[in-house]
Amino acid sequence: MGMQTPWHSGLSRRERQIMDILFRLGRATASVVRAELAGDPSSSTVRTQLRILEQKGHVRHEEEGLRYVYRPVTPRRAARRSALRHLVETFFDGSAEQAVTALLGGEARHLTEPELERIARIVSEARSAQRSPGQSASRSGADGPDATDGSRKVGIAGAPDAREREEM
Repeated sequence: MGMQTPWHSGLSRRERQIMDILFRLGRATASVVRAELAGDPSSSTVRTQLRILEQKGHVRHEEEGLRYVYRPVTPRRAARRSALRHLVETFFDGSAEQAVTALLGGEARHLTEPELERIARIVSEARSAQRSPGQSASRSGADGPDATDGSRKVGIAGAPDAREREEM
């Protein structure tokens, strides 16, 4: 079974940078995007790139007075899952275990007790889900493995970040 093409694969480096800014901020004007970009691009260049991203279907705008405010079309959670799936497939041979080991390897000593408890809970829920394949764990199945036979170890979205917990 081949790897699914990530939503961001057809974007230029600068377009990906703009999308990263929009995902991080949630929404932004062209001037805010420009201020966040490295290299001091011109205002017209940023507006053109935002218009192209809109034509490609990646962003949409809302008019607020005389300004356009841009936001990503793809929900942040879905984009995160896609990017993480791509990262795991590309750099860790599809192995969630290898990705988690790399992530926690040298950084585990910097985790707080509440962070370690949340990670332990996620691992426990994953074990429960494997033991009862017909039932889902308490978390939404949207972040679970893509393959129903458990052969692929991708889709490890983990706990929601602070912004997403606020949205829930």
